[in-house]
Amino acid sequence: MVAKNLKKFLKEKRVKFETKRHKETYTAQEIAGTSHTPGDEFAKVVVAKAKEGFFMAVLPASYRIDMKKLKSAVGSKGSISIASEKEFKGMFPDCSVGAMPPFGSIYNLPVIADRSLAQDEKIAFNAGTHKEIMKMNFNDFREIEKPRIGDFAIHV
Repeated sequence: MVAKNLKKFLKEKRVKFETKRHKETYTAQEIAGTSHTPGDEFAKVVVAKAKEGFFMAVLPASYRIDMKKLKSAVGSKGSISIASEKEFKGMFPDCSVGAMPPFGSIYNLPVIADRSLAQDEKIAFNAGTHKEIMKMNFNDFREIEKPRIGDFAIHV
């Protein structure tokens, strides 16, 4: 079932979205394949931590994070690292662990999205479970979430 906070948030913002069920999968690339979504359009969420606190890094499933570029894009004064599931498990109470959507504002987390996501009209992302995704226009995502846009991902 779609995360309650996510569905409520999108309805309040009057944003058009569609949901799609798929076979239970866990990695972003597997979800993209199972849901017949191009890897460049599937937005995966990586929870990272900096001296300043936790944040969400959002990038295409077919990309990986360049940590030096991410640190620069975030403007952190100290080191940054990828948070473990144990560290962020309680931050998303209405989501399955690792299936959080790219809407940090719902969970009081800042969001940085890689510039490459803006190249496609639509994005897809986990909807709080490992069996369901949502699709929406990238411009709607940018308008309602207001993520910082940066250059920190490398195509693999």
